[in-house]
Amino acid sequence: MTHVVTLSAPNAQDCVALAEIELCGELMIAASAAGEERLSPDRIDEVLDVRGAESWATVPRQAARRR
Repeated sequence: MTHVVTLSAPNAQDCVALAEIELCGELMIAASAAGEERLSPDRIDEVLDVRGAESWATVPRQAARRR
């Protein structure tokens, strides 16, 4: 007998988790390209595409450093 596994549609938590994984991947790529130095907060914001005050609510740690 064969068991069929059906995958449900992705829920909001799945979408958020996938977005976080993608952002972590972007940071790892940027860090590996930077050599041995650390990424500056400005470079991290650039990699994560953080812009202006509207993004402060979603990335509070970086926004706090800019104030």
